[in-house]
Amino acid sequence: MGKNKSLKTILYISIWVIIWGSIASVIDFPLLKNGIYDEGGIGQYLTFSITAFISILGAKNIFNRLNL
Repeated sequence: MGKNKSLKTILYISIWVIIWGSIASVIDFPLLKNGIYDEGGIGQYLTFSITAFISILGAKNIFNRLNL
């Protein structure tokens, strides 16, 4: 694996972490504000875990299509 390919892969993963965190936070915010669950509780853990799982599937699918 060349240096350029490694850099592209690291950037790709970094971008997906930002995307995942942003989407999870957008979902999390109204749930916290409406008292659906408490900060640091199992509900918040599940919100971030489920969005992480979905994000990993999407990232892997797109990564394979881009042939990075």
